[in-house]
Amino acid sequence: MSTAIISFTGNGRELSARIAAEMSDVTRFCFHRHTDDDAVLFTELSVLMNDISGKYEALIFIGSVGIAVRAMAPHIISKTADPAVVSVDDSGKFAVSVLSGHLGGANELARKVAEILGAEPVITTATDSHGLVSPDMFAKNNGLVICDMDAAKAVAAALVNGSRAGFRCAYPHSLIPFELTGGADCKVGICVSEDPEDKPFETTLNLLPKNLTVGIGCRKGTSANEITAHVMNVFAENCLDIRRLAGAATIDIKGEEPGLLKFCERFGLPLKTFTTEELMKAPGEFSHSDFVERTTGSDNVCERAAVCAGGTLKVRKTAGNGVTAAVAELPVYIGFERNDT
Repeated sequence: MSTAIISFTGNGRELSARIAAEMSDVTRFCFHRHTDDDAVLFTELSVLMNDISGKYEALIFIGSVGIAVRAMAPHIISKTADPAVVSVDDSGKFAVSVLSGHLGGANELARKVAEILGAEPVITTATDSHGLVSPDMFAKNNGLVICDMDAAKAVAAALVNGSRAGFRCAYPHSLIPFELTGGADCKVGICVSEDPEDKPFETTLNLLPKNLTVGIGCRKGTSANEITAHVMNVFAENCLDIRRLAGAATIDIKGEEPGLLKFCERFGLPLKTFTTEELMKAPGEFSHSDFVERTTGSDNVCERAAVCAGGTLKVRKTAGNGVTAAVAELPVYIGFERNDT
């Protein structure tokens, strides 16, 4: 993840250099009196925070927790949007997860920084402290979409207070931990399925698998709005939640199409491209178009691209406004193994 390390003293500068040497995609910011040639100097922390806010996935402050809290306070948005924030004391003895411990990855980052410095990681999130399943971390580790953060908080609260939470899952999964139960008598619980309206518990945390890839073909110059409208329509007509969209795919000659690139940027999707030869080797039966074959060399772009990106074809070619789209679905396996340690 892109990380900014902010230090204020000579010792802090040395600690920031040690951390940066063991991590990638790091920018060091040092107070102007204690900087070096590999760092960006700053004179006022508030000005620096205004400049870098929203540009990094993680922030590491070499200083007191109070400094980190005051620096971040004007820039905090929400649990789902805030960056990971870790505070390391100036002696390098502790790495404290301060903000966005689960979804942002601060707990994991604190452990990593502590390992680099030989420090003690300090993790204060309740589920971690009690060794329990964290709903948001469970979702993150399994690539699941959280439909309701209030429901996630309710599940976490029930677990921390000693209650068991229900668990329903439409997919194969590993052995569930003791604090979860498949019984139907729980008031709060987790439901993993493709239907956000499936509510087996009084308070249900619905988690959706992010496992759909859209294959796209389009005319040259097709706008992002036209592509977006068509894809949204395909998902709506097939009762698919757009939040499950994990990637897009197309033929290589469309890989630099501005509208397609902007569509992917809008949804935060990686775009995979495939050559004609790769598309034609895709397994399965696909719609055939003589026109597409004459112009691209492949008899079908959207269906074959979706399958080449992984999974099985779920929605066949649908055309409209110069855009074709098809959807492939990847298999899902749900695990409870902790991989944030």
